[in-house]
Amino acid sequence: MPQQVPTVHASELPEDAVILDVREDDEWVHGHVVGATHIPMGEVPSRLDDIPEGDPVYVACRSGGRSARVAAWLNRNGFDAVNIAGGMGEWEAVGRPMVSETGQPPFVR
Repeated sequence: MPQQVPTVHASELPEDAVILDVREDDEWVHGHVVGATHIPMGEVPSRLDDIPEGDPVYVACRSGGRSARVAAWLNRNGFDAVNIAGGMGEWEAVGRPMVSETGQPPFVR
């Protein structure tokens, strides 16, 4: 793990949380949080202007590994970022709402 990254569980996220989803496109289309901003992990450094304004920005991936790395990197670069522990898998497991872009019911891939 990177140095200690602020972390919160999906079930503890506030309703108005600003979420940055760093999964790949094929993961995003199958299920994501309504209103989340999607920037794949590899694109984050080149798309800092697209990072949503949040205090903090909550970072999600599938299980929490990629998002922990992105949150640590963002924190080192002047952002206030918090990792979503368990990622979208936990989000789905605790029944938080999701949408898909496939015309099918959302799920975490």
